[in-house]
Amino acid sequence: MIKKEIIWRELLFQTRENKKNKFTQKEIAEKFNISLSTVFHSLKTLRKSKIVRVTGRFFVLENYRKLLYLWASERNLDKDIYYRGYSTKSTSSLEGVVLPEATFALYSGFKQAYKQAPADYDHLYFYLDPSFLDKAIERMDLREEKNKENVFILKPDDRFSEYSQPLLEQIFVDLWNAPEWYSKDFLKYLEEKILL
Repeated sequence: MIKKEIIWRELLFQTRENKKNKFTQKEIAEKFNISLSTVFHSLKTLRKSKIVRVTGRFFVLENYRKLLYLWASERNLDKDIYYRGYSTKSTSSLEGVVLPEATFALYSGFKQAYKQAPADYDHLYFYLDPSFLDKAIERMDLREEKNKENVFILKPDDRFSEYSQPLLEQIFVDLWNAPEWYSKDFLKYLEEKILL
């Protein structure tokens, strides 16, 4: 993920989880160890679209929904997938052997959050540091077969582990970009749950 998406995710998470929608650019820059100009540029589109209101000392996220949809439309899920594998096992069997260092994403992340799924799914997505890839492939007995992939491993950004999981905003934007036909059922349910 690029830096502006990391900043946007933070604004969304804080607003939903902690009911905090007022921030300073300095606070964000220090938290993520990035320059003030990076924070300033990440807010440029948000100011123009009236998603945030900027004052002399702080800025306020005024439209959670609009920011969530903006991030979803700009998210590039494929770019973060670094491994595509195939298994003949069922998705629920695979979920049972995923490494503990992994974080479920998309459909499995939704199921973890809500203890149910609005539709059947046969693709497994999860975030995992690349240093654990070989261990994951061996444990799940994955192989590579073109055009049959049903297991997708995504690279987490440097700040990903700082959030309580499952991170609903991340699940939402990833589902928005998922190619599977049943993602719309998950999105519809999630929209009802998290949109403020």
